[in-house]
Amino acid sequence: MTTRKEAIGVCALISPWNYPLLMMIWKVGPALAAGNCIICKCSEVTPLSSLYFGSLCVEAGFPPGVVSVLPGYGPVIGEALTRHPDIQKVSFTGSSFVGKKVLNASSESNLKKVTLELGGKSPIIVFDDCDFEKTVEECF
Repeated sequence: MTTRKEAIGVCALISPWNYPLLMMIWKVGPALAAGNCIICKCSEVTPLSSLYFGSLCVEAGFPPGVVSVLPGYGPVIGEALTRHPDIQKVSFTGSSFVGKKVLNASSESNLKKVTLELGGKSPIIVFDDCDFEKTVEECF
């Protein structure tokens, strides 16, 4: 028995406004290493670092169409990407509300593979012995 690994095809990588370049790079590296072409949909609020990354890909000699950066509004661009029949994979980082829309649109088009990273919002643990009256300065 043998295992044959093949590229998925075109992947839409949708990254959030916070840490726009870092979040995009976390998605881009594995997708390219697996032999896929990618379309990066960056946040409409923070597109400049993603666009600069795209220009570096051109300067580095990536063939046209292997890495595309597509800024724009989520309800327009995100909807088009998640419904497009030629896109085989969607990776989305953002809110649970929008994640449900991404999953729904992806399933209605061509049952594309979907990865969702939703609503982290910096969770913390508060123990029973926490002294709420103590200020931050008193803790250090």
